[in-house]
Formats: sequence, structure tokens, C-alpha cells
Amino acid sequence: MTHAAHIRALINRLSRLDASETWGDDLNPAQISALEYLLRANRFSRAPSHVAEYLGTTRGTMSQTLKALMRKGYVSETRSDADRRSIRYDLTVAGQAVAGRTAALVEAIETLPFERQAELSEALSTVLTSRLAARGGRAFGLCCGCAYHRRTEDSAFCALLSLPLSLEEGDQICHEQVAA
Repeated sequence: MTHAAHIRALINRLSRLDASETWGDDLNPAQISALEYLLRANRFSRAPSHVAEYLGTTRGTMSQTLKALMRKGYVSETRSDADRRSIRYDLTVAGQAVAGRTAALVEAIETLPFERQAELSEALSTVLTSRLAARGGRAFGLCCGCAYHRRTEDSAFCALLSLPLSLEEGDQICHEQVAA
């Protein structure tokens, strides 16, 4: 087995272990992943299509996942005033509690020295960027790392959308992000 094949096998096994450890309450791993994404995404990046693209699934599957989460009380749905077809999902208090839990895999990674964590993060980010580029997918970077992000002392602004941002949104995922 090549190093690359071995690394893939390790990543797949870790992913499956992580998913199996998140299964619980009345939620499956796909629903947990959607909640975790919504926790990290800014208000412009919470449409079903954005969640689907980020998680690598279909829009239809994600729409059904989000509707199930809404029925269970983990998310709320908001329709746009400008375009009634446009929907955004936000976490409820219950959804925030579930999405904010620390996963066992995070705890395991945190046992590594900081330098090893940084190396692992950089290597996996490089691989992810490569795969996304090959598939024509978006990077979904952090708002603060975007070419359109403007920060002042006490606020922020998106020059692409011409909208003010909260300081917290700078550290959230944005589907519009273009690397600075």
C-alpha cells in the first residue's frame, strides 16, 4: 500500500469513527454535520445549496435533512423578503447546544503538540484545496480572509455585498469568500 493510499484509509476510518461517535439523541451524522456547518457559517451562507455544497451532498438531500432538523426543533427557517424562494436556516438554542459540543476526534487531535496540529491542518487544507479545485468546488473560507472583507476598529464590511458585518462574522465561513 502506498503512503497516499494508507493516509486515505486513515482519514476514512477517522471520519467513520467520528461519525459513529456523533450518532445519538435523535440525530444522525449527516444532521450533526449540517448543524456544525450552520454554527460556523455566516448569515449569507446558510441556504440549503450552500450547506449541500460544503458537505458534498445533493441539494435535495440537504433540503430534506434541514427540514428534518426543523421538525426536531434544531433549526429555524427564514424566507428572504426580497426573494420568497430564498431560504436561510439558523440554529435554535437546541441546535447551538448540539453543534457546539466538542467531538472526541477534536479531543484526540488536541493531544498532539501544537506544531504537529499546525502541520496536519496545513497538509489536510492543501489536499482539500486540491480536491475542490479538481471538482470545481468552492473553498468556503473564513470571511476575514476574503479580498472583500474590510475591517475597522469596531466593525466590519463586505465590499462584495455592500453590507455591514458583525465582528463575529469575520471568523465564520462564507460561501462568497475569495482568498485575499
